[in-house]
Amino acid sequence: MDDYLLLRYRCQFPKKVKVMDWDKLRIFHAVADAGSLTHAGEQLHLSQSAVSRQVRALEESLNATLFHRHARGLILTEQGELLFDATRAMMKRLDAATARIRDSEEEVFGDLRVTTTTGFGTLWLAPRLPKLYEKYPDLKIDLMLEERVLDLPMREADVAIRMKEPSQADLIRKRLMSVHMCLYATQSYLDAHGEPSSLEDMSAHRLICQNPRSAQVGAGAMLVNELMTNDISSLLTVNNYFGVLQGVLNDLGIGVLPDYLIRDFPQLVRVLPEVQSVEVPVFLAYPEELRHSKRIAAFRDFVQDEIISYRKTVKEQAVS
Repeated sequence: MDDYLLLRYRCQFPKKVKVMDWDKLRIFHAVADAGSLTHAGEQLHLSQSAVSRQVRALEESLNATLFHRHARGLILTEQGELLFDATRAMMKRLDAATARIRDSEEEVFGDLRVTTTTGFGTLWLAPRLPKLYEKYPDLKIDLMLEERVLDLPMREADVAIRMKEPSQADLIRKRLMSVHMCLYATQSYLDAHGEPSSLEDMSAHRLICQNPRSAQVGAGAMLVNELMTNDISSLLTVNNYFGVLQGVLNDLGIGVLPDYLIRDFPQLVRVLPEVQSVEVPVFLAYPEELRHSKRIAAFRDFVQDEIISYRKTVKEQAVS
């Protein structure tokens, strides 16, 4: 428990912190997280009455009410929220310690929480994971795809692939590659509708892109805004690149997509090659405390090998 939380505890629960035992805190945390005595009991393999007794005992030891009880479940009181903040921080620290302890010196196994953007995760990373599982079948990967940047030092995830350089100083980071947002269509679409030779010609085509106001890399939003100035008459916006790709593959129009797709989707044809976004750097990052984690090392090496393979294929395609 950090000094700030401990100070608040002493103000809220004077002289009571020392009598709290771990079992009661663990049970309280499970109840607060589940919002139900029954669900917490199922997770802890305890009866509802046993869970209820432990919660009441903790409330008595603190001389405080931790939950508002009503027919639909339990709601934390202000003091309950304070305690839950502390137990949540404790659980994250325990998870980090457990992960480090369980990392074998010779084997790769256990839970690995990976976070990246929805587009990169669905279109580049997920299709390659079978190779990682083939080599390390005992890994349990939790792939968290969202545009929000998760806090790695606070163990919201173990490792991240981000579309910008991490700013936190206590992270190990490695630049993987650079990405540009470009215009793509299928050959069948171009055969039917013609291929634009300038940005002005885009007014005769349907543009498929992410909404510039949706969460995405800034370079993509800037390119879309530039394209919108060319009197686009027909438009399809989607809130992620997977949807944009599906629109393009189904001949709906010309789409704004990341260039890392070209290897896996050779049916895509680059349109207006001189038009592209500014460079988007791609970084892999993980907490300093996981420097010696075998799971992290296995994932890092896997991604780097796939990047090398990707670059080789792109060069070969460019030559041919």
